[in-house]
Amino acid sequence: MRPDLSGIDPLHLNLATRFCVGDLLTRTTQLFAHRTAIVDREEEISYGRLNAAAEAVGRGLLDAGVRRQEPVAFLLGNSWRFAATFFGCAKAGLVALPVNLMLPPDDIAWILSDSGTRTVVADPAFVPLLEAVLPSLPAITTVVLTGDDAPASIAGRQVLRWDDVAADPTPLEVMVSDRDTLHCLYTSGTTARPKGVLTSHLSVYVAVLSNALQVEHRRGDEFSVLPIVLPLFHTTALDTLLLPTLLTGGTVILPGGFEPDAFLELVERRSATHIVLLPMMYGALLTSPAIRTRDLSSVRLCIYAMAPMPQERIEQVAAAFPNAKVLLGSGQTECVPATVFQWPSHQDTKAASWGPSTVTVDTRIMDPSGRLLPSGQPGEIVYRGPHVMSGYWNNPAANTAAFAHGWFHSGDVGHLDSEGVVWFTDRVKDMVKTGGENVSSVEVERVLLSSPEIVEAAVIGVPDDRWGEAVTAVVVAADPDVDTAALTERLLAHCRQHLAGFQVPKRIDIMTGLPKTATGKIQKATLRQQYRA
Repeated sequence: MRPDLSGIDPLHLNLATRFCVGDLLTRTTQLFAHRTAIVDREEEISYGRLNAAAEAVGRGLLDAGVRRQEPVAFLLGNSWRFAATFFGCAKAGLVALPVNLMLPPDDIAWILSDSGTRTVVADPAFVPLLEAVLPSLPAITTVVLTGDDAPASIAGRQVLRWDDVAADPTPLEVMVSDRDTLHCLYTSGTTARPKGVLTSHLSVYVAVLSNALQVEHRRGDEFSVLPIVLPLFHTTALDTLLLPTLLTGGTVILPGGFEPDAFLELVERRSATHIVLLPMMYGALLTSPAIRTRDLSSVRLCIYAMAPMPQERIEQVAAAFPNAKVLLGSGQTECVPATVFQWPSHQDTKAASWGPSTVTVDTRIMDPSGRLLPSGQPGEIVYRGPHVMSGYWNNPAANTAAFAHGWFHSGDVGHLDSEGVVWFTDRVKDMVKTGGENVSSVEVERVLLSSPEIVEAAVIGVPDDRWGEAVTAVVVAADPDVDTAALTERLLAHCRQHLAGFQVPKRIDIMTGLPKTATGKIQKATLRQQYRA
């Protein structure tokens, strides 16, 4: 059965029925226009101001010639203007493309080229980067620059002031479909080049609702206060932290960085209710003298992500935040986090697990033939549900592999226990997760092997209390009599020149040979076992 809608303007029907992330901010503003939505350093931005700016940015980008479902690249640090630009793209039916600012210039240039970007919104700090990469990117025609002063052009490209683009706050009403792409987030994965993950409004909105339920955001007078120190260009900070807080009328604090003493002072002064940090950040908090003097009783939930924490540290965090549960949340860019999340009872009983599926995700274990496995048997972790991406941009082969057998394939190996809790074992493809960043072992190996002093290289992740996993390189030198200490320093300098900081190995070991299969393939699993032993 279907209704006869022939007498209704399609735009009117769309406005009345759609699932658009841009409308999330509109609805919250209707109730909480004067409440502080974002504290940017110490500048307080109300919901009314944020929403008006988002409407204006969306309208301004359309007026500047950006077409429906066209990407708009962000070279923006954490700020309220990042949020306003993101919501502006959502309201206008454009694709937000926040770029990982920690990538080297070559990868950023490749992303801008691969995505077909014509318009870039940037902070002034990234003008030198744009001057370096724009000559090789003829498709980019317009740069929108935040800040008070802007040059007339950058590398011959038109420059518009963000404040001028965001000049008309008249509510924007254009067609936005549920399955339109909301954002494109590039993830390095295990390949030499990043992959663009396309995610729809529906996927993100459902995940936002799920996350708000999972972490117990309260709507009304007892709203959440959440400091965000993770970068908003990541799905974790954007989709898991920022959007659920704004959905429920909470206040997001953007301190502009992480420094333990200052963070603890902020938590006390702003009465934060939720904090989300990497394990190494919790470690830094615990070593700060301020942990013993600050009133941290307002915090209800301490979430850690990207890597597990040892039980001893979990207990220390719980003691420092006396009213908070300490729980792990997990997910990945291709399946909007969190896909699995621990229950409070798991803090003590299953702290090493990933927890069970969230309410809108189905998580199973699959063998290579596509057979779903019973509890206790290891295999690849696969997902179904609206959180799952629409697909990779410009990469049909990767899409075919990702959706084989009617499930999204995570590339992770683990098992389910009898209670449906997910236990992670290893990565199918040797990706290293260090300090919250995904590092392609292939890319690091490529840089190492570009040195004439190296004949073989293998890069693995070694468990580390600070980084979660430390990028570790094992190499074979061309000269067996080389001074290994001097060679190590030269290789580190070589890596620093060609890789982002988080990709540079924390350790390089020089060996006479690497373990291999009969066909000559390096056995990384054997190397990992040796290092963990």
